Amino acid sequence: MSVDVLYLITVWAIPVIIAITFHEAAHAFVAHLLGDDTAYRLGRVSLNPLKHIDPMGTILLPGMLLLLRAPFIFGYAKPVPVNLRTVHSPRVAMILVAAAGPAMNIALAVIAALAFHLTGYLPAASSQWLFANLRNALLLNVILAVFNLFPIPPLDGGRILVGILPKFAARAVARLEPYGILILICLFILLPMLGRQLGVDLSMISRGLAVAARAMIETILLITGNG
Repeated sequence: MSVDVLYLITVWAIPVIIAITFHEAAHAFVAHLLGDDTAYRLGRVSLNPLKHIDPMGTILLPGMLLLLRAPFIFGYAKPVPVNLRTVHSPRVAMILVAAAGPAMNIALAVIAALAFHLTGYLPAASSQWLFANLRNALLLNVILAVFNLFPIPPLDGGRILVGILPKFAARAVARLEPYGILILICLFILLPMLGRQLGVDLSMISRGLAVAARAMIETILLITGNG
């Protein structure tokens, strides 16, 4: 393996693993904090990446989207099992557990942006490597947060929506969960591909999320003194 390939792997793999691992561990930790020990008993309150990585969702799906030059790259990890029926205020607990993942990614993005200020104190080669890791960490964590807030279950945004909607509407949205990944594939892959064949831009949802991600990155850079 060449030095360039190894460099490329490290500056992307490390941010990806940290972003996904901390995201899922945050779900599990907040569920445990609220009184549901389902994930805790299964070892999911852990920063061990092997506990959270899903071969299809974490590796194959993003890789396929990258090869297809999809306008928005996404993936998923092993879902954190929760049983909130026994906790106080299950609907509030659902919102807090779901929001914990994106909140953790936003926190990691802010930490990465703050750490930009440290790169100037390192030797040139180390500084370049660290800057690339931090830049990718900022980008990946923001994309993961924004994508997961999309309001379709099983994404976190869908579960937050189920938690805040009136019960009759919440049940209707919750029924979409078994088809959620298929809906996402249609919206983010098949619809844009169909649009290209028809000569029509049907990637408006992807572009909308990209605009939101850029706005969040610009805001984080501004508040961390990198603007």
